[in-house]
Amino acid sequence: MPLKLSLKPKEAVVVNGAVLRNGERRGTILLQNQARVLRQKDVLEPEATHSPVEHLYFAVMQMYLTGETEGPLYDQAAMAIAAAMGEAKSEEQKQRLIEVSSACAAAETYQALTRCRKLLKAAETGNG
Repeated sequence: MPLKLSLKPKEAVVVNGAVLRNGERRGTILLQNQARVLRQKDVLEPEATHSPVEHLYFAVMQMYLTGETEGPLYDQAAMAIAAAMGEAKSEEQKQRLIEVSSACAAAETYQALTRCRKLLKAAETGNG
């Protein structure tokens, strides 16, 4: 089943590492096969990473976008998990970090990224 992406004017999306930007009008893209897709709103720029959880999100995002699940990017994610674990304030946050770690170890980078996004939202609202 194809993935249908509806894009706002000038909205960008990353597909398998390539940045695609929509034109002046609303548009739709249909992806007919498997691809690593990330909307512009979910892309974190390196200069925007300040907290351990943001560093973790960035590391996992790189793994997801490149499709690399071992080597230097995995090591970067593992170090970010350890740093975030050291600053975790609740058992719930520690459990979520363990889930991110397990997903990374299983090469399930999209699931790891989704869990990281939840950690970021919790940190923004003060519940993390």
